[in-house]
Amino acid sequence: MTTSPPQVNGHRRRIPVITEWQTLIAAPAEEPVVEAAPERQPEPVNPTVDLVAQAEADAIRAKAYAGAEEQRARAEAEAEAVRIKAEGEAKAAQVKAVEEARKLKLANDKAQARALEEQKARDARIAESERKRAAAERGQQDDERAYQEQQQAAAAAEADVAKATKTWRKYAIAFYTVCAIVALPVQVAAFWDPHAPWLVIAPLMLEGAALVVTKGAAAAVAANRPHWHYRTVAWMFAFIAAAINLKHGLDAFDPATAIGTAFASLAGPGVWDLHEHGRIRKRDGVPTRREQRAARNAEKKQAAEQAAAKLFEAERQAHLENTERDAARRLDEARAAQFPEVHKHALKLAADLGEKTITEAIWRRAKRDVEGADPGESAETIRMRNAAEMRVEAARQKRPVSTVSKGASSQRGVQTPRSNYRPVPPVRKPKDTPRYHRAAGRAHSDLLRRTNASKKAAE
Repeated sequence: MTTSPPQVNGHRRRIPVITEWQTLIAAPAEEPVVEAAPERQPEPVNPTVDLVAQAEADAIRAKAYAGAEEQRARAEAEAEAVRIKAEGEAKAAQVKAVEEARKLKLANDKAQARALEEQKARDARIAESERKRAAAERGQQDDERAYQEQQQAAAAAEADVAKATKTWRKYAIAFYTVCAIVALPVQVAAFWDPHAPWLVIAPLMLEGAALVVTKGAAAAVAANRPHWHYRTVAWMFAFIAAAINLKHGLDAFDPATAIGTAFASLAGPGVWDLHEHGRIRKRDGVPTRREQRAARNAEKKQAAEQAAAKLFEAERQAHLENTERDAARRLDEARAAQFPEVHKHALKLAADLGEKTITEAIWRRAKRDVEGADPGESAETIRMRNAAEMRVEAARQKRPVSTVSKGASSQRGVQTPRSNYRPVPPVRKPKDTPRYHRAAGRAHSDLLRRTNASKKAAE
C-alpha cells in the first residue's frame, strides 16, 4: 500500500483523514439449486462496511505518515547537521586562513627584519672591511713613507760617510805631501855632494818608493788581497828617511830641525796608514771598540741569564724530587697503615729482589700474594659490588632484593627422576644419582684449608 507524498511542487500537502471507509464486498450468496422451480433473478445486495479493515487502513496510513514525518525530520536534521558542519568548516577554514595569514605576516615581518638585520650586518661588515682596508692602506703608506725616510736617511748617512771618507782621504794625501815636502830638504842636504850631484836623486827615490809601496797597499786593500807586507815595507822606508833626517839634522842643523824632519818622515806614512787601516776594518767588518764593548756586555748579560736559568732549573728539579720523595714517603706510610700484612710482604719481596723501595710491580705482586687480588680489589669490595649490582637489578625488575635471581648453581642437576603424579613425592633408588668425582672433593678441601689459613693470618 502506498501513500501520497508529503510535499507537492515545494508546498506542504495536508494529508486528509478519512473517517469513513466503505468496502464493497461483492460476494453473492449461493442458493440451492431447485430443479422443479423456475429460475429467479437475484435481488441486489446492499454493501456492508468492514470496520476492522478500515481500522487497519487507518493504522497503516498513520504509520506511513509517522514514517514520512520521521524521515522528513531526519532529513531536516541531517540537512541542518550538514549546514552546521559546512558553516563550522567554513568558519574553521576562515579562522585557519586568518591564522595562516597572521603567521605568514609574522613570517614576512621576521624575514623582513632578518633581511634588514642581515643588510645592516652586511653594511657593518663592508664598513669594517673598508675601515680595515683604509687602515691597512694608511699603514702601508706609513710603512712606505717610513721606509723611504729610512732609505733617505741611510742614503744621507752614506753620502755623509762617503763625503767624510773622501775628505779624510784628501786630507791624508795632503798631509802626506806636506810631510814629504818638509822632510825632503834635509834628506837632499844629506845626500848633496858637489862632486856627485846625482846623489840628490836618492832621497827622491826613497820618498817615491814609500809612496809607491803605500799605493800598492791601497790597491791590495781594494782588491781584498794581503796587505801587511806592503805596509811593512812602507814603514821601513819611513823609518830609514826618519833616521837620515835625524842624523843629518843633528850634524848639520839644530835638534829641533832634526826631530821635526824625522817626525815628518814618520807622520806622513803614519797618517796614510791610519786611513788604510780604517778601510781595512770596514772591509773586513771588524767592530769598533764601542761595538766590542756592547758585545761583551751582551755576552755577560746572556751568561748571567743562562746561569740564572740553570740555577732556577736546578732548584725546580730539586723541588720536584723533594715533592716526589715526600709523596712516596706518604704513600708508603698510608700503605703500611692500611695494609700492614701486604706492606710487610712487599718489604720482603723488595729485599729479596734487590730493590731499595717498594715499586708498583712489587706492590701488585704482594697484593696478589696476600689478598689474591690486584690493587684496588679485595674480597670486601667484590662483595660490596655484587650487593650493589643485586640492588640495581632488583630496582630495575621492581622486585625485592631477596628475590633477585641468583647465578647458576653447580647442584642444579636432577638428582632423582621426576614423577608424573605431582602429589606423590619422588622415591630415591640406589644408583639413580651419578656419583661426584673425587677431584671435586679435593678442590673443596683445598678451598676450606686456604680459607682457614687466610683467617689465621688475618688474626
